[in-house]
Amino acid sequence: MEPTTVGRKGTLANPEVYENVPGHIIPAIAQEFDDFDNEAEKFLAGDTPENEFIGFRLKQGVYGQRQPDVQMIRVKLPFGGVTPDQMDAFGSVVEKYAPLNKGHITTRQNIQIHHVPLRDAAKLIRELSDANLSSREGCGNTVRNVTGDPWAGILEGEVFDPTPYVGAYVRYFVRHPTTQLMPRKIKTAFEGTPDADRSITGIHDIAFISKYNDEGVRGFEVRVGGGTSIMPRIAPTLYDFVEADNGDYLKVAEAVFRIFDAQDWLRVNRARARIKVFVDKFGIDELRKQVDEQLEGDWVAERDFSVIARRFDIDEEAGAPAAPSAPAGEPTDDEDRAAFERFKESNVVAQRQDGYNAVEIKVYRGDLTPDQFRALGQIMRDYSGGWARMTVGQNLVLRWVRDEQVYDVWNALKAIDLGEAGAQEITDNVSCPGTDSCKLGITSSMGLNAAINRKLLEMEISDPQSRRIHIKNSGCPNGCSQHHIADMGFYGASIKVGDHTIPAYVAHIGGQYEQGTVAYGARLKVRLPAKRVPEAVERWIRMYEAERESDAETFRDYAQRVGTTRFEDEVKGDLAMSVEFGLDTMNMFMDWDRDQPYVVARGEGECAV
Repeated sequence: MEPTTVGRKGTLANPEVYENVPGHIIPAIAQEFDDFDNEAEKFLAGDTPENEFIGFRLKQGVYGQRQPDVQMIRVKLPFGGVTPDQMDAFGSVVEKYAPLNKGHITTRQNIQIHHVPLRDAAKLIRELSDANLSSREGCGNTVRNVTGDPWAGILEGEVFDPTPYVGAYVRYFVRHPTTQLMPRKIKTAFEGTPDADRSITGIHDIAFISKYNDEGVRGFEVRVGGGTSIMPRIAPTLYDFVEADNGDYLKVAEAVFRIFDAQDWLRVNRARARIKVFVDKFGIDELRKQVDEQLEGDWVAERDFSVIARRFDIDEEAGAPAAPSAPAGEPTDDEDRAAFERFKESNVVAQRQDGYNAVEIKVYRGDLTPDQFRALGQIMRDYSGGWARMTVGQNLVLRWVRDEQVYDVWNALKAIDLGEAGAQEITDNVSCPGTDSCKLGITSSMGLNAAINRKLLEMEISDPQSRRIHIKNSGCPNGCSQHHIADMGFYGASIKVGDHTIPAYVAHIGGQYEQGTVAYGARLKVRLPAKRVPEAVERWIRMYEAERESDAETFRDYAQRVGTTRFEDEVKGDLAMSVEFGLDTMNMFMDWDRDQPYVVARGEGECAV
């Protein structure tokens, strides 16, 4: 039977009201914005200690930066889903409140907006709520943005589309009493195509993989205890199958979170307080035993989970574009045709629905300007039936683009500098914000990203296998860029030279996250000065091309065959060597995109507050 609901829509007493569009998953509560305004003013007036205020604002998705008096706003996009009106809203608030005039797609399929003054933060999140966007619990020790396959529901090989269940899961755990102040955050992924695993379920705290049991009942394999950072682990299977439509997957998740929330010993060291630490210490069998016990608790009978288990059925096909009345655009000459074919090869994939395609837009460093946000919103309206999803690779996927209109979409993207080929290829490398904004950052990972890209473009890589190499770099060991699973992954470090310090990186080689397999790369025993990393990348690529056993040998297979020593030897002789401080070497002591001598300035990250 339906649960009794009281109070106004979107309150804790009545949280299940919904509409079947992505942005309506998380209800906005106006009182929270008023409270944020009030608490921010009290903090700015010196009436509230900072440590008390931090926890309050983190739940609203407002995160402190390394720069004083400005904030990062993290807006949740469950399964990366976004509508044209929401793209317009992003363009508006970025233009109004973000000094750098850009929004940033993250590897968690969020949008982050940086350098926002605290007094503007409540205005920004209030304005976004008008477009049914929410930053609620985008930060803090909560259930963070839930990621999913951007191609869910449209490609071959899928067991079933988990999108409706993502919506129900997100709605259920937002503002849930158990998930407001856990020992640490929870990162969740849903995947409908196990053979592809585009959601990279293995690196998540909890993940759900679509599955049917022998009776044809829908459900999920549940994995718990994955994560990267300083203690990388691949999530083991907690249950091989739990039902979906009766709500068992929600019950199991809540049981896990109740157990996690009760582990006060994890709260002592928040830097190592993830659920993977519990699994690593006690084992997945012990967690399963405790979950089984939790599922006998009185809380299970407090609501009808089958009512809330599948809340967000979205019929995208019903809104897909009809055949165009005007003739379709065509390439104008051989050069234009060749460029278009290259774009189609790398950025376009046919949907399982005849006549439609998914177009992946390569977004450099994940950054979009206000004009690009708005223009993309209009492209979505004109050519994709209004549907798009962010990706864990910091790109954007347009869905339901008709065969006849792919060329027109490409031209529209080129007009806003987003028509570049090479999505998910070597020049589509990923980075976190690093010292551009993050308190935990050690190095300028965004600056390194740009430098590596310049080097790769100079190399004019045409070898098909080399184009498949993935490069990711983080500004610290925590791994927001997911550098652990890249073919070449780098994290920020430093090298001490007397009284001076060189910005540096440590490399991981041979990671994997495609074709349903997750593997962590091997860490090299050398530190590379930041200014020498692009040359190391070039050497390793050319080394691979020269030494692989066949054209079929991938970079990862080559790395496994030759081992880490071969990669270390290639750079040990000169690139990994330190330098003496002096006028002629001053450049080595400055980070990318910086004009001052480098110093390690690492603060306390609020992700562990």
